[in-house]
Amino acid sequence: MKKLEIAYIGGGSRGWAWNLMNDLVIEGRLEGTVRLFDIDHEASRINERIGNLYNSAVGAATEWKYISVETIDEALDGADFVIISILPGTFDNMENDVHYPEKYGIYQAVGDTVGPGGIMRSVRAVPMYRDIAWKVRKICPDAYIISYTNPMTILTKTLFDVFPDIKAFGCCHEVFCVQRLVAGILELSVSEGNVDRKEIETNVLGINHFTWIDRMEFKGESVMDIYKDFAESHLETGYCEKGSWDDSFFTSGNRVKFDLMLKYGIAAAAGDRHLAEFCPDRYLRNPKTAANWQFSLTPVSWRKKDRLERIKKAESLFKGEMKPVLSETGEEGVGLIKALSGLSVEISNVNTINKGQHEGLPENCVVETNAEFSIDGIKPVYAGRLPAEVEKMVQKHVINQENLVRACIDENRHGVQEVFLNDPMVRIRKDKAIKLFNEMFRMNSGFWD
Repeated sequence: MKKLEIAYIGGGSRGWAWNLMNDLVIEGRLEGTVRLFDIDHEASRINERIGNLYNSAVGAATEWKYISVETIDEALDGADFVIISILPGTFDNMENDVHYPEKYGIYQAVGDTVGPGGIMRSVRAVPMYRDIAWKVRKICPDAYIISYTNPMTILTKTLFDVFPDIKAFGCCHEVFCVQRLVAGILELSVSEGNVDRKEIETNVLGINHFTWIDRMEFKGESVMDIYKDFAESHLETGYCEKGSWDDSFFTSGNRVKFDLMLKYGIAAAAGDRHLAEFCPDRYLRNPKTAANWQFSLTPVSWRKKDRLERIKKAESLFKGEMKPVLSETGEEGVGLIKALSGLSVEISNVNTINKGQHEGLPENCVVETNAEFSIDGIKPVYAGRLPAEVEKMVQKHVINQENLVRACIDENRHGVQEVFLNDPMVRIRKDKAIKLFNEMFRMNSGFWD
């Protein structure tokens, strides 16, 4: 049994935190303490009780002690691992991020990675991550840092810019969705029975939410041609694994993925809502265009409603009116913790610094590729290079992201404005774009005070 100390920054989370609690007690070879820190201390206090209740859930294989702490220093002291999943600002801030640009004819499907929403979220989040990196450098420099917060590329890069020797990586599950899609296609097209998405081996390239796969194998055989043929036959009709694409804000008909596959000969490996924001001229001119491509624009009003439901669930768990029920979350974070603790070896897609594993993109920018996790640390797997046309698109975003990180760390408003004007989603007249930027920046200027 391996005993660990984990710090959870954003420990009042009503999503990622519960997934962690679930996965930790299911994994039978890890135990220890999780210290929960959140600027909403009451939320972390509630999660302290909920986390400890997970130990008695049916199927729990180990035991963890959860402690709510009042300062980040207390959380980080002695930590082997630091998990960061924070909401930068409030849902009112997010509502401005996503919906205010609509006054200027700019529509966003998610609004947390690129575009006006992703940029303004960075304005709020980068100083927070800058401060976390300083604290890690001072208090627990040898800890592994796992980040789940968007914009993931921006925030992972912030950690490395502030503390170059930090042992950090960003975890994103978007590639898992594509693996599940391909597993389902195999079940349909070649009668393979039940195929687990982990059986679909992939080579991952690109940047977070604009991720690509140039090799997919099942049982040692390439399935790229099978996927391409399926994309071609379902491009017009779309294909949703369950139900209809408009049953949920988070499902799609996969038409964007299919179109990109056929256009560039390489599989786009993120949800259609995210991919569309990197290629807005084709997929995201307005809500009608999005509907034609069979994906939804997620309204922040839904997120606010979902938050209220999660708060009610937290209260029910806290009072004992509801008991934690263990399930398969599909996340790999605990598996990677296990590997880094010396209990296994794992290969997974992660966001980390480019040290040559990704050709064609700048050294020391943050890329998303596979990496090997073991007691020896995190070793990026050589990924190769993107096709020229795709690389050109990705490079533009990499340049914007690098400039945005520096501008936000330095709290340089002019630098942020330049990135804003260069973003492909801001395709309006320059004078209007500057007006929009000034209005949105004023909504967030307090985060730099």
